[in-house]
Amino acid sequence: MTFRAATDRGLTVAIASGKGGTGKTTVAVNLARVMGGPALLLDCDVEGPNAHLFLGAAVQREAVIELPIPVVDEDRCDGCAECGRFCQYHAIISFGATAMVFPDLCHSCGGCMRVCPHGAITEVGRRIGVVRAFQDDNVELIQGCLDIGVPLAPPLIRAVKAQRQQRGLTLIDAPPGTSCPVVAAVHGADYAVLVSDSTPFGLHDLTLAAGTLGELGIPFGVVVNRSGLGDGRLYDYCANEHIAILAEIPDDRRIAEAYSRGHLIVEAIPAYRALFERLLAEILRQTVGGADHVNL
Repeated sequence: MTFRAATDRGLTVAIASGKGGTGKTTVAVNLARVMGGPALLLDCDVEGPNAHLFLGAAVQREAVIELPIPVVDEDRCDGCAECGRFCQYHAIISFGATAMVFPDLCHSCGGCMRVCPHGAITEVGRRIGVVRAFQDDNVELIQGCLDIGVPLAPPLIRAVKAQRQQRGLTLIDAPPGTSCPVVAAVHGADYAVLVSDSTPFGLHDLTLAAGTLGELGIPFGVVVNRSGLGDGRLYDYCANEHIAILAEIPDDRRIAEAYSRGHLIVEAIPAYRALFERLLAEILRQTVGGADHVNL
């Protein structure tokens, strides 16, 4: 089975982790580079996007993302509080006077505007961040960057994911952890790769991430980064839970040096290219029906 044939229907793979610092972005950008054709990488870690640092490409285009936020017309509002009773997030309230809006709590559902009996509520756009596009060799990177002080990351993550292709392979660099931004990033993925190390902290957070993916019904496997550290409990956990270990990346000082300089592992240390090619092939085997052979 060829790479092209395996991904003709469109395949989305999320790269995630239970905590930050495991090497999630390292895996994502190097996987994108070793793809045999054009690669689409979505950097959904919008509160700290950094995939562009390893690609060195200039911004090709940029779009400002806004959310609709309610505005109250004081002349029409009689303080009936219908809007406040409807809002489950307490983003708009009234105590017998003109309704007050708390934009940071608003989830932009538009419900308050619909239930207002006097037509006193309209909406205006409020900027939450930007989506930028980069191109570097075979990798197209779409990246979200949340504005400072904006509390809601999921809407911007969804704007980044709207760039997914209908065909080919899309890689998603998800935020770390198991909170709402992570769920927004991995939702709808065909497969997920959890990056962890074999330390006790790594195992603890891996179990949380595995539980989240299990709740979402997303199949996944594990990449062990800095293998050789810690103990064998992560391997025991994966064996007991029947979780596939897709690859192991050694604890190699050269990798750390390349990372610190913003270089891709597969380019700074060509010997590791085969490791990421095998990882990509294994992901395809896990997602396209257990193919015996995948040509990249």
